[in-house]
Amino acid sequence: MGRKDASTIKLPVDQYRKQIGKQDYKKTKPILRATKLKAEAKKTAIGIKEVGLVLAALLALSSWLSMLSFISDCPQMLTLIGT
Repeated sequence: MGRKDASTIKLPVDQYRKQIGKQDYKKTKPILRATKLKAEAKKTAIGIKEVGLVLAALLALSSWLSMLSFISDCPQMLTLIGT
């Protein structure tokens, strides 16, 4: 059997959350809406890292294709030189 007063003790985390909730309550609706939109835009925005990865993939693909076309042209060049 536990003590009755043990359930009434609040953790510091709960007190902190309650304090933050009170601070958010004091904000007006336009401020809350703007904060929410800013957080959502930040979450869905494309980062520099993703753009860099896409550009690197395109560069690798184009270099691979140019190398492939060069290799396919080599036998023709060899036959032209031989005749």
